[in-house]
Amino acid sequence: MLRSALLYLSGQQQIFRFVRNNRLAKSFANRFVAGESLDTALAAVTRLNARGITASLDLLGESVHNEVEARAAGHAYVTMLDRIHEQKARANVSVKLTAMGLDVSEDLCVAIMHEILQRARDYQTFVRIDMESSEYTQRTLDLFEQRLYPAYRESVGIVLQSYLFRTFADVQRANLIKARVRICKGAYKEPETVAYPDKKDVDATYVRCMHELMLKGNYPGIATHDETIIKEAKRFVKENDIAPSRFEFQMLYGVRRDLQDKLVREGYRMRVYVPFGTQWYPYLMRRLAERPANVAFLTGSVFKEMVGRRR
Repeated sequence: MLRSALLYLSGQQQIFRFVRNNRLAKSFANRFVAGESLDTALAAVTRLNARGITASLDLLGESVHNEVEARAAGHAYVTMLDRIHEQKARANVSVKLTAMGLDVSEDLCVAIMHEILQRARDYQTFVRIDMESSEYTQRTLDLFEQRLYPAYRESVGIVLQSYLFRTFADVQRANLIKARVRICKGAYKEPETVAYPDKKDVDATYVRCMHELMLKGNYPGIATHDETIIKEAKRFVKENDIAPSRFEFQMLYGVRRDLQDKLVREGYRMRVYVPFGTQWYPYLMRRLAERPANVAFLTGSVFKEMVGRRR
């Protein structure tokens, strides 16, 4: 029922217009989304950099429906890379292939991605291809390995999700070709035919993948806010003499800022994903709807941070 309600709300433009002009609602959104413009996102990056944290910018948007929309999204990412370079910000970018026209034409998507990746290579920076729902997993990995990675090995990486049954094998494959991987748990609502329904299995697979990436991977991104898993990561790198420079922790903008700062103080690398754009309302609603447990996660994270700061 909660999921259906959130999905319904995500599509209500009149509610979106109200929320965009409501101070309290916008204040909550600003906690997790860095405003609507590239300027506000870059200002957030500046603040993160001052705390010793790098960033990855993510322009919010839905799957595009035609070539004009896809090329506009691609141009926006090229502009993002230009501005990051001009400001000497310590940041890269994160891209969803559906926003680059994957559902319109794979050739179109590849052409747009090549423009983005060429600019990233010119600036010696990096583009992370986000993973979407399981219906896109194989298509995304095939396109990455066959049509993007061969020409831009140093400039592009992929995301893998530990809640899918297939992910450990995908991690091994990525390690074999020396591709950079961001490992996360996954946020989409998936059928039990492809994904673990129980959190304990998702967590166990995450840890197994994390170990494999830390031992054999190419600068993996360990994307988690789970303190138990972070503690295990620290134990594992110490036991195996893995230097902090060989990986980085990653978290979402506005989530567990206390933990982000703590890891930086301890000498670990930290990158924060910074979403921005006019589509922040449907973004928040749909992320919550994909897994209603995310509602408890976000509110719980804010509470933990508040408690931590009072100690």
